Amino acid sequence: MEVGTGQTAAFGAITIIGLLIIHRLIQRIFDPKSTLRANFLGDNTALALREVGDVLAVFLIAPAIVKNCVLGENLTHDITWTAAFAALGLVLLELTGFVGMRVLLKKKLLVALDRNNKAAGVAAACHVIAMGLLVSRAMAGNSPTSIGLSLAFFAIAVVTHQVLLIAFRALTTYDEAEQIEGENAAAALSWGGLSIGVAIILARALTGDFEKWSTSLVGFGLLAATSLGFYPLRQIVVSGLIAGSLPRFRGGALDEAVGRDRKIGAAALEASCYIGAALALFLLA
Repeated sequence: MEVGTGQTAAFGAITIIGLLIIHRLIQRIFDPKSTLRANFLGDNTALALREVGDVLAVFLIAPAIVKNCVLGENLTHDITWTAAFAALGLVLLELTGFVGMRVLLKKKLLVALDRNNKAAGVAAACHVIAMGLLVSRAMAGNSPTSIGLSLAFFAIAVVTHQVLLIAFRALTTYDEAEQIEGENAAAALSWGGLSIGVAIILARALTGDFEKWSTSLVGFGLLAATSLGFYPLRQIVVSGLIAGSLPRFRGGALDEAVGRDRKIGAAALEASCYIGAALALFLLA
């Protein structure tokens, strides 16, 4: 049965509002001082940036859930599975958003945000947006079996995302965690662009119907492997052709501009190339 535009819009709006309200309640439980007024009208820009990432991630997740769960045949069925996947998606977003930044900054993230480290705010926002992209593509289905598949492939995607980020961090001659902790917004923007770019590719790899484990895993792996193209993109295109320096296997003018000189423009260019290339692949693949 074809779902009407009005019904889809209603489910989408209710899901978005519901997720935002529950997200705020979770924030208040773990951080009683956190309020929308304090975050967005207060003096702590880092917390505001992190919250912006959370809100954008919710807007990414909710439509994907509605698209997969609302069939228009049975209202009770649609409400039940939309609520179930929305709750699961929010839990996964909150968990992976927190754990992923702990991997980067260890126990220093909350301290960095509390002392208004804007670089930490940028990194946290970008990371949760990346996780929102993965959650939005993994939360597909409307049955108990599909929940199990969603969890399995989401776990695979998150682990792959972290492994690729760690591998790419070896390309830089500076320590991203140290630079972000030291309030280097350029390093945070560079890392954040990479995180989102890799997530876009992995989100594309998660798209499609499940056939069998071997076929699905091979397909996921082949698409995920295309993110390795970020290496020549960084070292040859961005650092070499655009920045005007000789390409190197590791390091180079881009590292100096971002890690040493903290040039926001260079970092923005690097981040936009990652995201642009990933979006191009997403649309073409």
